[in-house]
Amino acid sequence: MYPALAAIVEPFRDDLVRRVAGGALHRSVRGRPDTGAVARLTHQVEIVRDTFGGLLVVARGFVFSVGAALLGLLTMMPEVVVLVVPPLLVGLLLFGAVFGAAAVRQRALVVGEEGIAERTAALAEGLRDAVACGGEEVLKAELGAAVEAQAAAGRAVARFAALRAVSLAVSGWLPLLLVLAAAPWLMRRGATPGMVIGALTYVLHGLQPALRTLVQGMGGSGLRLAVTLGRILETSAPDVPEPVRAGPVEGAPAVELRGVTFGYGARPVIEGLDLVVPQGDHLAVVGPSGIGKSTLAALIAGLVEPDEGEVLVEGRPAGDPGRRVLIPQEAYVFSGSVLDNLAYYAPDAGPAEVGRAVDALGLAGLVRDLGGYGAQVEPGALDEARRQLIALCRAYLAPQPVVILDEAAYRLDAAAEARAEAAFARRPGTLIVIAHRISSAVRARRVLVLDGTRPYLGRHADLPAVCPLYRDLIGRWEAGSQPAGVLGHPDGLHPVLRADLAVDAGQVVADGADRQDEVLGDLRGRGAP
Repeated sequence: MYPALAAIVEPFRDDLVRRVAGGALHRSVRGRPDTGAVARLTHQVEIVRDTFGGLLVVARGFVFSVGAALLGLLTMMPEVVVLVVPPLLVGLLLFGAVFGAAAVRQRALVVGEEGIAERTAALAEGLRDAVACGGEEVLKAELGAAVEAQAAAGRAVARFAALRAVSLAVSGWLPLLLVLAAAPWLMRRGATPGMVIGALTYVLHGLQPALRTLVQGMGGSGLRLAVTLGRILETSAPDVPEPVRAGPVEGAPAVELRGVTFGYGARPVIEGLDLVVPQGDHLAVVGPSGIGKSTLAALIAGLVEPDEGEVLVEGRPAGDPGRRVLIPQEAYVFSGSVLDNLAYYAPDAGPAEVGRAVDALGLAGLVRDLGGYGAQVEPGALDEARRQLIALCRAYLAPQPVVILDEAAYRLDAAAEARAEAAFARRPGTLIVIAHRISSAVRARRVLVLDGTRPYLGRHADLPAVCPLYRDLIGRWEAGSQPAGVLGHPDGLHPVLRADLAVDAGQVVADGADRQDEVLGDLRGRGAP
C-alpha cells in the first residue's frame, strides 16, 4: 500500500511547494514581501503532506471496516441493519456540522501563526531602528498580545474535541444500545442468541473502531488539512498573465516621497517625510546608526510599504519593479561564472560593455585573480570586499535608471569606495548613497541628514551652518584625519581621502602586512606620496 500512497502524496506536496514559492515571489516583486510564506513552506506544506497521506489510510480503513460490518449484519439478519444505520448517519451528520465551525477556529489558528511569523521578521529587520527609538516595551507588548491571541485560538480548537466525542457516542454507542434494547423483538422474529451476540460483535469490534479512527482523524488531522490547504491555495500564485507595465511618467522626479511615515510597531522611524530627488541627482543620506537610513532605502526600493503617504519612483509606485536597483550592505554572489554574476541584471550586455564597467569600477585585477570571465565563482571563497565589488558591477550594468547603494561599499577601502561612487556618478541615471563615510556626502551633489527630529537637505558646504548634527559628524570625521604614522602622513592627499584613510588604518593593521602592501601600492598608483 505504501508505494501507491507515496505515488499520490509526494507529487501533491511538490505541487504545493511550487505554489507557495511562486505566490511569494509573485507578491514580493510587486513590493509586498511575503514573509508568511516561510511558515507555509516549512510548516504548513508538511502538515498537508503528512495529514493527507494519513487520512487516505484512515478513509480506506473506514470504508472496508464499515462496509464489511454492514455486509455481515445484512447477511445475518437484515432487521439489525435498520437499527444500526440511522444512528450511524445521524452521528456522521452531527460531526460534519461541528467540523465547519471548528474549521473557522482552526483557520484563525493558522492565520495567527503566519501573523506571528511576519511580526517576528519585521521585528528582526527593524530591531536596530526600534531600539534607537526606545520602542522595546511597545514591541514586547504587541508581540506578547499576538502570542496570547494565538494561545486562545488553540484553546478554542481544543474545545471542539468534546463535540467530536458526542458525535462518536451517537454513531458508535447508540447502535449498540439499540441492538440490546431490541433483542426480545429480534428473537421474536427468529433471531437466536448467537445472532444477537454476533450483531453486538459487529457493532463493537467493526463499526466502533472504524468510527473512532475516522472521527479522531478527521477532527484533528482532517481539520488541519482542510484549513491549511485552503490557506495555501488562497496565497498561491495566480494563473494570470503578467500585466503590461506602464513606463515612467514624463517629467516626474526620479524619486518622490509624499508625507511618508514608517515604523516597526513603536514610535515611527521616519515620520511625515517629504523628499524630491530630481532625475540625474546624486544624493547622499547620512545620520547616526539606527536613525532610519536603511529603512529609507527599503522604502525607495519598494521592499516595505509606508504606514502613511506614498513613495514614487519615476512617477510610479516604488513597488513596481523595473525602475530601481538596490545593493544592500550584505552583497550576494551566486555559484556560476564571473560573467554570469557581473551581467545578471543585463544578460544582453556584450563583452565590451562588461569590460568598460569592470574598468570603471576597478575590477580588472579581481577578474584576473578569479581566472577570467569564464571562471566559476565559489561564493564561500570570496571575502566581503570582493563580493561587494561584484555586486557593485552588477548594479552598474543594470538597465534601471535609479541606483540605491545602502552602504554597499563599506567593506572597501576609502580609495576603492571613492572610485566606485565616482563611476556611478558618471553613469546615466540617479544615484542615492546611504553613506558609510562622510566622504560619500562630500562627493554627492546633495546631502540628506536624518537626525530623528527633522531632516535637513542641502549641499555639503551649506549644511554645517544649519544642521548641528552634520556639523558634529564633520568635526568627528576631521578629528581622525591624522593616521598617526600607520600609513605614513598623507600630506598631499585630498582631505576627503586623508580622513577616510584614518578610518581604514586600524583595519589595515589588523589585516596584516600583505594588506598594508596592497593599500600602499594602490595609493602610490594614484599618485600619493
